[in-house]
Amino acid sequence: MNDTVVAKRYADALFQLGSEKAATDVLVEEFRTVKDIFQDDKKLQAFLQHPRISNEKKKQFIDEVFKSFSKDVVNTLKILIERHRIGLITSIVDFFVQLVNDAQGIAEATVYSVRELSDTEKEQLQNTFAKRFNKKAIKLENVVDPSIIGGIKVRVGNTIYDGTISGKLQRIERNIVTAN
Repeated sequence: MNDTVVAKRYADALFQLGSEKAATDVLVEEFRTVKDIFQDDKKLQAFLQHPRISNEKKKQFIDEVFKSFSKDVVNTLKILIERHRIGLITSIVDFFVQLVNDAQGIAEATVYSVRELSDTEKEQLQNTFAKRFNKKAIKLENVVDPSIIGGIKVRVGNTIYDGTISGKLQRIERNIVTAN
């Protein structure tokens, strides 16, 4: 079975668990933190995947490091260690967050701009794209990218809306090249 299918199954199980306990928001927040920790610290993953370190030591380590997290998060990490699937944690978190957002009618978007957007600008973008995607809300993450020159680029899922000057210049260049 490929890793994507396995990650989706774990995410489905977490979603069911969170829904039963009405704790999906707490789980999303904690699992995002876990994902950030795993992405930032490659040594942690290497330690947890090392074949010569016993599963008991790995579980003790998880208990100590993640003691402030909910029992569900800690137990999930322990299960992943037992089943030698800890490398899938970032994919599992991504699928889990997607399930929670879909259930709540929320989409996540990344906005690339030449400067940090004001709260008013973010709110206008959120309202516009929420209507466009038929969602209750859009969660925006603003990424400052000086190569844009001007305008904005919005990425929602696999869809990119490019209203940047650099994007328009590239389209003009392509049209000129194909016309010749």
